[in-house]
Parts: sequence; structure tokens; C-alpha cells
Amino acid sequence: MTDDNKNAYETEAKHAAAAEQATVEMPADAPDAEAAFDPLEILKIEHADLKDKYLRLAAEMDNLRRRTEREIKDAKTYAAAGFARDMLSVSDNLRRALDAVPAEARAAAEAGLVALVEGVEMTERSMLSALERHGVKKLEPAGQKFDPNFHQAMFEVPNPDIPNNTVIQVVQDGYVIGDRVLRPAMVGVSKGGPKTDAPGTADAAS
Repeated sequence: MTDDNKNAYETEAKHAAAAEQATVEMPADAPDAEAAFDPLEILKIEHADLKDKYLRLAAEMDNLRRRTEREIKDAKTYAAAGFARDMLSVSDNLRRALDAVPAEARAAAEAGLVALVEGVEMTERSMLSALERHGVKKLEPAGQKFDPNFHQAMFEVPNPDIPNNTVIQVVQDGYVIGDRVLRPAMVGVSKGGPKTDAPGTADAAS
């Protein structure tokens, strides 16, 4: 055996011995390199991540659906609010025209004037009925507690016999559409009577 072959043989023997020693000295609980790349564990992690993303997306879609339904409902309910408010001005003018005819003059009026007055009354009723079909309701505040959410106080009337802040006169009718005020009722309220509890919104609308 030549010196070169002898040296190569000794080197290879040393490497083999070192490898065998490392294998023998490795503790029993040393981490397995293959376990760190276990396909089942990787799939479990990916599954948990996808499940979390799915739940988040489902929650976002549910919130979007509810918000869209609410917006559609509000659009249907309040779409006619501007038009209804304009029509109330027309209704007010019809009422002023009717109130301008004294009861005595109407009782002694000729058939033509009576027919005209009745026609105006019919027009007013028809308009208010159409508005009501579209969600517009008239407030009936007379005798109710004053509620600033639905009423606008125009004056006070001293009266110790009526509870304080009670609506005793309606100057102009008020209306709501859905649960929103379309126009507050202009009212006169009592003053000087017994105090009452704070008004509730349920007492203001009919």
C-alpha cells in the first residue's frame, strides 16, 4: 500500500468513526427533521388559516347584506319625502281657501259656490289620502304633552287648570313619514298648570 492510499484510507476511517459517534450521542428526544415538514401538519395550518378567512368573509358579507337591506328599505320609505313636503304646501293652500269662506256665506251660498267648496274639500281629502298611502301620517298633538321632536311651540297660554306644557291649540298640522318628522306641528301650549313628566315620542303621533 502506497503512502497516498494509506493516508486516504485513514482519512475515510476517521470520517466514518466521527459519523458513528454523532449517531450514537444524539439524544432520543432530538427533533426529527422530517417531522418539521410533516404534510399533515402543514395541511392543518392551511386549513385553520382558510377557515379564519372564510369566517371573516362570511361576517363581512352578512353585514353588507343587512346594510343593503336597510338602505333599500329607507329608500322606499323616504324616497317621497321631498315630494310629500311640497304637496303639504298645496294642501295648506286648499285648507286656507276653505277657511276663507265663512260658515254663514257657505250656508247661504248658491249651488255653484257650494259645489266649488265641496270640490276643494274633496281635492284636499284625496291628496291627504294619497300621501298617507305613501307613508305620510298626520300628527294629532291636541291634548298631548309638548314634544320638541314633533312639535314647534308658537305661543303659550296661561291656564292653571291644564297640566303645564300641554298642547291646547294646533296652528298648523304636522306630519311624519315613517319614523321621521316631515313637518313639525305648530302648536300653542299651556303654561302655569301642574308639572308633567317629560314627553315621550309615542304620545306625539297618532
